[in-house]
Amino acid sequence: MWELRSVAFTRAVFAEFLATLLFIFFGLGSALNWPSAPPDILQISLAFGLAIATLVQALGHVSGAHINPAVTVACLVGSHISFLRAVFYVVAQLLGAVAGAALLHELTPPNIRGHLAVNRLHNDTTPGQAVTVELFLTFQLVLCIFASTDDQRSDNVGSPALSIGLSVAAGHLLGIHYTGCSMNPARSFAPAVIVGDFSAHWVFWLGPLAGAVVASLIYNYILFPHTKTLSERLAVFKGFEPEEDWEERDVRRRQSMELHSPQTLPRGMTEKV
Repeated sequence: MWELRSVAFTRAVFAEFLATLLFIFFGLGSALNWPSAPPDILQISLAFGLAIATLVQALGHVSGAHINPAVTVACLVGSHISFLRAVFYVVAQLLGAVAGAALLHELTPPNIRGHLAVNRLHNDTTPGQAVTVELFLTFQLVLCIFASTDDQRSDNVGSPALSIGLSVAAGHLLGIHYTGCSMNPARSFAPAVIVGDFSAHWVFWLGPLAGAVVASLIYNYILFPHTKTLSERLAVFKGFEPEEDWEERDVRRRQSMELHSPQTLPRGMTEKV
């Protein structure tokens, strides 16, 4: 497939690895229980939200800044990426998350590490309740991502990076009481691997993935359907889309991410990726 021969594809996969590493490092680090300054919910929520906003702004034009297997699966369901790209993205995200958690673990004193903010069920929350909460938390995040980065919108959507960051922060403000808030299987997987705690771990895959798929189906096929035929969707899924089509779409995504007006040509439009 042309993607495997593309330098841009390699850069995108590495960007997903790097972005997820940094996200996990800063996010989990904000939840560590330092005796002199124990974390509170607002601090953790802002740290996760600001980390996502910063990384989307910094690397969104390289890979789309998914930084989340659930987001990648949602994009696959919505016919935005190929199956091959989705697989490479998810692997890169999981490896990056584990690397970020391992780095934080080694840099933190043993008496502070604790369980490295591993996701668990809190306040007598049942597994069924936890899955449902994670579904809704991830649903609103993925809906925000699609709406704020949609290149078909002509209205002023503001800053996509800020919108996505605030969506993550809002999810944490509610979700921490139930599950510690995941919304991201990589975020749950990384500390679980490092500390060896996989209790009720399936909740943090099923809930976010289900919420992401539902949000993708509703946005891409009901609320704002793209005019793609079934054969075109299959071509995207299989990775048969010509490289120039991907690059043209990437330019439009950059235009949305960098907040250019419709009348202004984005930087690098005439350059070859």
